Amino acid sequence: MRIGFIGLGNMGAPMAHNLAKAGHTVFGFDTQNVSVQMIELLPTAKDCAEKAEVVITMLPNGKILKSVAEQTIKFMKEGTIFLDCSTVDVPSAKRVAEISNNHKIISLDAPVSGGIGGAKDGTLTFMVGGAEEGFIKAKELFDVMGQKAVHCGGSGNGQSAKICNNMILGATMIATCEAFALADKLGLERQAMFDVVSTSSGYSWSMNAYCPAPGIGPQAPSDNNYIPGFSADLMLKDLTLSQIAAEDVNADTPMGELAMKLYKTFIEQEDGSGKDFSAMLPRFEKKARN
Repeated sequence: MRIGFIGLGNMGAPMAHNLAKAGHTVFGFDTQNVSVQMIELLPTAKDCAEKAEVVITMLPNGKILKSVAEQTIKFMKEGTIFLDCSTVDVPSAKRVAEISNNHKIISLDAPVSGGIGGAKDGTLTFMVGGAEEGFIKAKELFDVMGQKAVHCGGSGNGQSAKICNNMILGATMIATCEAFALADKLGLERQAMFDVVSTSSGYSWSMNAYCPAPGIGPQAPSDNNYIPGFSADLMLKDLTLSQIAAEDVNADTPMGELAMKLYKTFIEQEDGSGKDFSAMLPRFEKKARN
């Protein structure tokens, strides 16, 4: 399959490389001066669109996504697929679908979970919104780049699933870090805490797979001085998207809102920018009850 990949950053580059390794012909474009093994870089995003059966985007935000969509979709061949893997606001995803439909292009919003490691290892999870026909056509690409792809319904539903998932993740990571900090002050050893919670009703992905306490549980960013696998900055972005969506549909999400505020303070006032989102634990260690 001929694939145009727009956005070859920390996530896009390994995803594109895995597609090329699997035998697909991959053309790439990025605004930065990048080099990706096995990828032919083209001068413009338009060039990628004209050559491709599928255009894949991995971009920072909805504003950039809409701009790229407006610049490229009109040059794509009828019946081809515009597959966006960025994490953006739901209205932006729906706008891209509208642009695609106007040009008889199949649009899929397919944000991912799994971080940079998942992108490199080909173990991402895709949450996909759009027509089932497009999902079926793109399935072989999802199988190369990830371990699971879930069709979530119509356009925008992939983004909806992603922001709901990450609202849960942000809130549970904060609760996990709070609990470890409390256990420390109560004199409970961290290994004992992990051994109990990881096999009891407090079980969560944040505890069992991504433990914020160094030296406890499987290897995680906490064991590497909180160098990010998934940064606090990206968590704040996703939590902010969740609260924009909640405002749009008048949903009451007090825990999601508080998690957003805590990460905002952590990043802007507590030196959390550039650290893994699990670095909330050392933050709570230093804090006393107000």
